[in-house]
Amino acid sequence: MVQFTSALLVALTALAMHAQGAPLHKRIAQVIADSTAKWENACLAAGGAEKCNPVSVTAFTTLLAAAGPCEQQDSADAMVDLAKTLNNDADMIKFAQIFAQQPRNTPNSQAVPYCQKAPKNAELNGLFQCQFQGANQQTFVGGLAVGAEGTIPFGHDAPLSPLGSCPANPDGPIADGAQLSDITQDPGLQNISGSSSSGSSSGSSGSDAGNNAASATTAAAATSTAAAATSAAAAPPASTSAAASSGSSSSGSFQLQNAKDAQALNAKFATLTADSSCSDGDNACIDGGFAMCVGGKFVSMGCGGGTQCFALPLVNKPGTSIACTTADDASARMAAAGATGGITGSD
Repeated sequence: MVQFTSALLVALTALAMHAQGAPLHKRIAQVIADSTAKWENACLAAGGAEKCNPVSVTAFTTLLAAAGPCEQQDSADAMVDLAKTLNNDADMIKFAQIFAQQPRNTPNSQAVPYCQKAPKNAELNGLFQCQFQGANQQTFVGGLAVGAEGTIPFGHDAPLSPLGSCPANPDGPIADGAQLSDITQDPGLQNISGSSSSGSSSGSSGSDAGNNAASATTAAAATSTAAAATSAAAAPPASTSAAASSGSSSSGSFQLQNAKDAQALNAKFATLTADSSCSDGDNACIDGGFAMCVGGKFVSMGCGGGTQCFALPLVNKPGTSIACTTADDASARMAAAGATGGITGSD
């Protein structure tokens, strides 16, 4: 009887541990749309207009676990590129530097490997992502032990101390799901090893190249986002062409077409669920939150407090974008372009 009771206790303990789940396999995530919200607001204040949101959306999706190790840094470079076309806006550059250090989602509570290449812009030199506190700082995604390739930030020759820290938060990793931009407004350039000015030189070094590349980078991001939104909504490709040809005659005509296209996307989004079929990279609004297709399934990133996800018309050129805003703002943008029927065209 004693042996039976002991065996039963062991079995129940094992079942309880299995039900709770070992910490090693816990997914650590965040509302990724919040990671670029302050940068996007700074971009809009600097006059970036419709260029801001596509870069913002592309950037925050790099925080997903499926992203490559350097995609976050590449997006931070694009954010700095755009800032340089807007009079080297200091707030945009500052928030891009902080974004470059935002922890990425981890699928299994292991630390996320670091990018192993230099950034394009000098303003990002020496910056790398923090880790979330709940991640195992001794083991990186892929089962890599500290010291293996990718477990030490680019430019460093020894593991971080403390592990999981970054220049903006040198005391260690940050709380699970937290946003670094909510914790600090200081990118921590003074904490970069072996450099006293790597992040402050937004002048001659690389500046001209950044300015020249920014328009192409931003345009590519805008095209990618608009195409993804169209694909997610299963809208016919002809709608973009129609908008372009219509816009050749007058800005007013393409603005109206943009609004109608956005309304059609919003109507389509209203029919989608997390189980709707999609192609990797597709973007959509599902249940009021921004969603991206990963592995053939939509993954919802949500939206910041008080906002919802909507397709919106671009103002200065044909096309649409997807952004988190209020319903009143989305309706106002449709009306300003001359469209009737509100957000979906059926109100």
